[in-house]
Amino acid sequence: MLYINQRLFQTLVLCATASLAVASSAIASLPDADHLISQKGKQFGPRDVVLHTGEHITIVNDDGNFVHHAYIEDDEFVFDSGDIEPGARAVITFPKEGDFTVLCGVHPKMKLAVRVR
Repeated sequence: MLYINQRLFQTLVLCATASLAVASSAIASLPDADHLISQKGKQFGPRDVVLHTGEHITIVNDDGNFVHHAYIEDDEFVFDSGDIEPGARAVITFPKEGDFTVLCGVHPKMKLAVRVR
C-alpha cells in the first residue's frame, strides 16, 4: 500500500492546480481559430468575416514565396501590419462597430471585408 503524508499530498494538489491554471490561461489567450484569415495566391481567404466588437482576426501568410502586408485606413480605425513574411502572422483587434476593408500593401487587388457588430 502506498503511503503519502498529508502535507506532501496538499503540496502536490496545489502544484497541479497552479499548473492547470497557467495552462488554461495560455490556451485562452491564443487567437480564435474561427477567425484565421489566410493570405495565399494573392487573395485573402475567406474574403469576408463578421465579428463582434473587441474580437480579432489573425492573418497568416500562407504563401511560401510572397511577402504580404495588411492595413486598414478608415476614419474610425487605422491599422498597419508592416511586412508579413511567409509563415508569419498579424493580429488585428477591432475595438468598435463598423464595416472595414483590410488591404494588402503589396498586392492591391487583395481585399478582406470585415463587419463588426
